[in-house]
Amino acid sequence: MTILRVFQILLVEDNPGYVRLTEEALKENTMPNKLHVVPDGVEALAFLRRKGKYAQAPRPDIILLDLNLPRKHGKDVLAEIKNDNDLKRIPIIVLTVSSAEQDILTSYNLHANCYIVKPNDLDRFIAVIRSIVDFWFTIANLPPGD
Repeated sequence: MTILRVFQILLVEDNPGYVRLTEEALKENTMPNKLHVVPDGVEALAFLRRKGKYAQAPRPDIILLDLNLPRKHGKDVLAEIKNDNDLKRIPIIVLTVSSAEQDILTSYNLHANCYIVKPNDLDRFIAVIRSIVDFWFTIANLPPGD
């Protein structure tokens, strides 16, 4: 009997609409996955460091990170993760509405693994999420978890 690995995805997103779209896109995906959602940067870091209510949180295989977040900006979250020896190898896909060159440069300078501007079109957004999952879970070799 083969045991399928369930891939863990952390979505850091404060917009309920984008959360629902991401859930929909992942529902019909052939790769077994579990989506965990946190609404801001402070919660994201608590999840990753297994603090408080996140004490039993799994280590995500990838992080989908919005930049424009309440309480702690996505760039600050990205910087903290990539400066943390226990977390820095987790691939981070910045998934945001900003197409500003400075945001793109800053994100890559902070070692984001990928920068994607959220498409406005529903079908295109779903296709992007599915492409991310397909790439990271079937083509790329992820670093070992804990």
